Amino acid sequence: MRHSPVSVAVALLLTGYLSPLGRAEDPPKPPVKLTAQEDHKRLMELLKIKEIRRGADGNPKSANAANLDESKANPYPDLPDPLVMKDGTKVTPALWAKRRAEIAEDFDREVYGRVPKNTPKVKWEVTATEKQTVGDVPVVAKKLVGHVDNSSYPLITVDIQLTLTTPADTKGPVPVIMEFGFNFGGKGPAPKAGAAPSWQQQVLAKGWGYAIITPTSVQADNGAGLTTGIIGLCNKGQPRAVDDWGALRAWAWGASRALDYFETDPAVDAKRVGIEGLSRYGKAAIVTMAYDERFAIGFIGSSGAGGAKLHRRDYGEKVENVAGTGEYHWMAGNYIKYAGPLTAKDLPVDAHELIALCAPRPVLISVGSLQVEGGWIDARGMFMAGVAAEPVYKLLGKKGLGTAEFPAQETALIDGEIAFRQHAGGHTTGPNWPTFLKYAERYIKEPIAPKPSTNE
Repeated sequence: MRHSPVSVAVALLLTGYLSPLGRAEDPPKPPVKLTAQEDHKRLMELLKIKEIRRGADGNPKSANAANLDESKANPYPDLPDPLVMKDGTKVTPALWAKRRAEIAEDFDREVYGRVPKNTPKVKWEVTATEKQTVGDVPVVAKKLVGHVDNSSYPLITVDIQLTLTTPADTKGPVPVIMEFGFNFGGKGPAPKAGAAPSWQQQVLAKGWGYAIITPTSVQADNGAGLTTGIIGLCNKGQPRAVDDWGALRAWAWGASRALDYFETDPAVDAKRVGIEGLSRYGKAAIVTMAYDERFAIGFIGSSGAGGAKLHRRDYGEKVENVAGTGEYHWMAGNYIKYAGPLTAKDLPVDAHELIALCAPRPVLISVGSLQVEGGWIDARGMFMAGVAAEPVYKLLGKKGLGTAEFPAQETALIDGEIAFRQHAGGHTTGPNWPTFLKYAERYIKEPIAPKPSTNE
């Protein structure tokens, strides 16, 4: 069978190998492959930086050991004022939205990077639905995949991995707490005999549901992966510009797309969805809360530098660590400037303003003990950021921590919309889950608890 020239042209146009003007186009080029070191060097060249200062060493015996001396921890004590506009105008409640946009713009440009204006759509698919029992609670567990539209660049595929578990015996939609974590079929790893209830069991005991999103299914946690994942897809396999988004914004973007799905699921009350994460995923959780005002509450675990800790603090991990080859991919390329020639003092924003972007919604800052978790994540630096964010919450008619005095370990400051607790354990949110759930009850109306399973 012979095809007319017109039909051949139409076929080529539909498959993307012919432009609308009739010129044949080359197939897309594969993603650029760079090591983290090569990409970091490329960004430094774009920024015209020859070298950056060395980060602190976590080994206390090192000659470059991280500072744990509080008397030396605040070389730059003056913080940017979140309640003063760039033109010097004092912020009123009516001006907060405008000031909020100014702060977000500084974070976009200098710290976390810009999300592209036109990110691809995500089509959610429920790949499995199972009736299970978690602890003694009957649940419905769903496995989902968020297929990101890659028609603009078919060489990169992004499938967001998500599980959603809701009580089976409740009527109507329920609140959901979503964790940045790893999926084990939605249940979490099997608990040890005699262990305390898992966080999932504690959430279900409230009559709420829980979800787990796998951040690395959105974007790899390394610099070599920046030309793949959602960042690479949006850049069609090319390296980032200096103000492009990093992994933290990408993971937050993925969480927002999960919330899009929750808005369509009748089992979920999408107006009462919380976000939780630990360590680098604690950073992602506070970034998610700051940028997506649909999230109702945040549980921010040991987020440290790049999270709730003040950048201007010299205690534990420093800006220079985050700007180095092992962690720079979390941030915008522009962040590298502040490890040389600029310093943390030159940043136009700091972590207290990231917390302020969450206002007036509630946020609990969680941390472990100095003896067990160590000082790397800087508990006091995160507390100080919470204190400095309080004026914004007060402006909006809410309460902050209520004190500027660092509390004794295991003291729960949960009377205001900014909350803080340092537990006696290590690098985990585990011991603070009961406190968080008690705190969250005030903001998430507690539905009727599910009935225990009868097949014990």
